[in-house]
Amino acid sequence: MTTATLPNALDNTADDPTRPAPLILGDNDFASVTDKVCRATELDRTPRAWWVLFGVAGAFALLLFAMIGYLFHTGIGIWGVNNPVGWGFAIVNFVFWVGIGHAGTLISAILYLFRQSWRTGINRFAEAMTIFAVICALVFPGIHVGRVWFAFWLFPIPDQQLWMWPNFRSPLLWDVFAVGTYFVVSLTFWYMGLIPDIASLRDRAKTRAREIVYGIFALGWRASNRHWSRYERAYLILAALATPLVLSVHSVVSFDFAVSQLPGWHTSIFPPYFVAGAIFSGFAMVVFLAAIARRIYRLEEIITLRHLENMCKIILATGSMVGYAYAVEFFIAWYGANPYEGFAFLNRAFGPYWWAYWIMVTCNVISPQLFWFKRIRTSVPAIMVIAFVVNVGMWFERFVITVTSLSADFLPSSWDMYWPTWVDVATLLGSFGLFFSLFLLFIRWLPMVAIAEVKVIMHNARSHGETRRHEGGADAAAPHPAPEGVRP
Repeated sequence: MTTATLPNALDNTADDPTRPAPLILGDNDFASVTDKVCRATELDRTPRAWWVLFGVAGAFALLLFAMIGYLFHTGIGIWGVNNPVGWGFAIVNFVFWVGIGHAGTLISAILYLFRQSWRTGINRFAEAMTIFAVICALVFPGIHVGRVWFAFWLFPIPDQQLWMWPNFRSPLLWDVFAVGTYFVVSLTFWYMGLIPDIASLRDRAKTRAREIVYGIFALGWRASNRHWSRYERAYLILAALATPLVLSVHSVVSFDFAVSQLPGWHTSIFPPYFVAGAIFSGFAMVVFLAAIARRIYRLEEIITLRHLENMCKIILATGSMVGYAYAVEFFIAWYGANPYEGFAFLNRAFGPYWWAYWIMVTCNVISPQLFWFKRIRTSVPAIMVIAFVVNVGMWFERFVITVTSLSADFLPSSWDMYWPTWVDVATLLGSFGLFFSLFLLFIRWLPMVAIAEVKVIMHNARSHGETRRHEGGADAAAPHPAPEGVRP
């Protein structure tokens, strides 16, 4: 039996249906994994389909910047906000995008600490998705304050004249620290994992320009024992730093609502409820993008149905948590016997925004329950549809929480309806354009799968001495015979 066929032979589950499906399919060796992942980045000419998608996404991204310029020139009167609904799409979009970024950190950090090997096929673009989602989220705190020329007030800048000092009791200030820290740690974590694979691209480069650029970002990586030792230590430390951020960041974001006295917001369930919802929506976005990428770039043997099925199970679990939180909110409102709180939740379900509430419930509570069935969990079209529906529902959840409580507060005389304007809608669509533009640039120029980590979980990683050495950055100077990208 050759080393190349070893994974297939050992992963044969036909005689043992209780055994988990293999993580790497086909007769792949180390060289074939590198070739398949690097294929998209090493094309001499960018495919026409990529240009079409990037053109569409780029047009929507330009629409976002045009709407921001229009906002700065005219003022927030172009939005649908009013008195009492002072928060509209800007806060809704901010909370939505911060939530999208949670799955990347969970997959990369927490599953790494728990030594879950199935994360290796999806962690790279999950991490990238986190960076791009946080970038989209960071756009909105700067523009929703109205007087954008005073946005520097969000930062704790000491001033001897004391004419300006941030209010440290405001959760909006906490957002700056929480989301800023999350972005820095996630970016560092993502880049750290990229270094061995960038070195592979450097050593496989066919042009001098690519060799120089990838060489700069590879930081002199030569895959020596010392390099791998320090890499593993740094990666572990960053994973430990990133893990509490999964819980803390969206908890802080939920304090924007929970520390107020407004009926429908003033509830202690918001922090765990928001965290579960963030992981829920984040995994839905990851599985949606993974299903598309594996099909377009023919990575079905590396991003397998087992990866998708495991993510579907997490979506099912977190979706059930979100549904439980919806029920608990109604129970606490009834049990607390607070007439304002009770009215707030009845108004959500049966008031003028009932349609948004029931879209939220249908998408977030009912649709994920289909993942109880294995046939649904292993059907890529069904997975994509449900993942898309979940993200629609999670956006509506933030809309329901924000708008319904503000539009009908304590005094009926101050009630007013909120309707978004075309600028609100265009800004939302533009944020998606920015996200997908960054994502398309990523998959064009960087490996979307962590090559070195995928090779570690292959069966022939333990028999690398029998495998012929291949040209590549991860084994260029290894002191022992080691395949490309595998830790010696």
